[in-house]
Amino acid sequence: MAKRSKPKSELAMPVLKDSEFHFALHAAASVLVPIVRTLFKVRARGAEKLPKSGAYILVGNHVTNVDALAVAYFIYVQLKRAPHFLAKEGLFRTPIIGPIIRAAGQIPVYRSGRRNDEPLRAAFEFLKAGHSIAIFPEGTLTRDPNLWPMRGKPGAVRLALEAGVPVYPLGQWGSEKVLPQYGAKFRPGFWKPVDILIGDEINLDKFRHKQLSPADLNEATQLVMKHITALVEELRGEKAPGEIWDPVEHGQKVTGNFKKDEN
Repeated sequence: MAKRSKPKSELAMPVLKDSEFHFALHAAASVLVPIVRTLFKVRARGAEKLPKSGAYILVGNHVTNVDALAVAYFIYVQLKRAPHFLAKEGLFRTPIIGPIIRAAGQIPVYRSGRRNDEPLRAAFEFLKAGHSIAIFPEGTLTRDPNLWPMRGKPGAVRLALEAGVPVYPLGQWGSEKVLPQYGAKFRPGFWKPVDILIGDEINLDKFRHKQLSPADLNEATQLVMKHITALVEELRGEKAPGEIWDPVEHGQKVTGNFKKDEN
């Protein structure tokens, strides 16, 4: 009896030649860069701390549905690098946008109980090829009522340690004035600043070259979120609460539009 071939994911990462990849990336940028410049003004500090070449992971806080655009703009325009994100798989099913972001090297992450082995393999291959990847460790928009970074998930740390690449923290603030969290009313304006601040490499030497336990991954993830929060504190000019927000402890869902669910 012939072996049944394993079904291929409809969202699998495409295998593209360099010329095809660069065409898709620049095609997407030609559309998105003017849109970003209309929505807000990206102001970044600390870019000199990031490697000019080679693989690394950039981890940042996630406040609104447009802050990823600010980070992508920063990476593409100011760092002159291709922005690669781990993004929710629903975006890849969207007509027109889905094929563009897939071809431009974005990586789908499933949130419906499916394993994410395939996206993590794709991210690992990007890192092996010397690319950088941006990840929001919170996994969704923060649930903190005052928009501070909340507890993180271990995926970014696990990927960094397995790939042996450095991790740099990013704090961002200002996109909530353009689009309120989970709001639909845009308040765009090219004069509205979205500030980005890059920190020093996070020292994860303690966790490298060892068999990681769940406790190790949790400790490393907390360290990452501590560095991100410190940058957001600097941008906001105020101190974050002493205890990081955990949505599970507050009876909140960790995916989806939780405010609509609660109303």
